[in-house]
Amino acid sequence: MAAADDTYGKLIALLDEHGAAYRVIEHAPEGGTEAVSALRGHELAQAAKCIIVMVKIGKKEKRFALVVVPGHKRVDLAAVKALYGGTYASFASPEIAEELAGSASGTILPFSFDERLELFVDPELLVHPEFYFNAARLDRSIALAAEDYRSIAEPRVERVASD
Repeated sequence: MAAADDTYGKLIALLDEHGAAYRVIEHAPEGGTEAVSALRGHELAQAAKCIIVMVKIGKKEKRFALVVVPGHKRVDLAAVKALYGGTYASFASPEIAEELAGSASGTILPFSFDERLELFVDPELLVHPEFYFNAARLDRSIALAAEDYRSIAEPRVERVASD
């Protein structure tokens, strides 16, 4: 829990430092995208689903990507693998994902605070004026202006979602 509180604190400090337009939403603890979207009262397409993917490049090198897709989509592992010219891609183990993200699965932010984690976002999420995500906690979410997200997080915008 201490790591998640630290990650939440880093997020709020970063958003405040940049003068981002955001709202904190408190709700019952929930990590599932569909259920938490219902609690927050928005379309599934406005939820940021954040998944950590491991890509093997050759036999010895591994890379990790934080992939952010709209809540009604799935991560396209083949697309992520292709972006790296990799030979294999899979979801990172929960232990590795939580270590890299600094929070538990279901609360992973669409921001990377770890230099080992490259950030990708699907352009379909950024068509909304704002989007929503759990804020390193199951009981707290952020509604963030997409334009502010793009300028603060500086994600690599790529088609990484599939139906």
